[in-house]
Amino acid sequence: MIRIRKTTAALIGAAALAAGVASPAIAHHSFAMFDQTKISTKAHATVAEFRFTNPHSFVVVNVTEGAGITRYVLECSSVNMMSRAGWKHNTLKAGDTVDITFFPLRNGNPGGMLKTIKVADGRTLSGW
Repeated sequence: MIRIRKTTAALIGAAALAAGVASPAIAHHSFAMFDQTKISTKAHATVAEFRFTNPHSFVVVNVTEGAGITRYVLECSSVNMMSRAGWKHNTLKAGDTVDITFFPLRNGNPGGMLKTIKVADGRTLSGW
């Protein structure tokens, strides 16, 4: 039987804890792709999909623009943070009409980071 000293065991435990805490921070991506100096607004968008998942939820909406329809994919926060702000897995469903504000993508593509959404029952929820 191998005996490990208490100090060695404590160091191994501390190292494992530090690695576990650091992993999520390392895995997280930057938000530099969103232009947080600009806010875009789209009224009467139609929900195509709502993904209430970790690490980030997404709202996908269709917006009539001119003669066509443009699909916007909007990144949101985690399920935990959104739940605290009043979201549920069934807050949005395909076909719902919503008004959205978001920080657009820097590259000009349709999409961004959801700032707020006004849902069918009149509530305004934060995406973060």
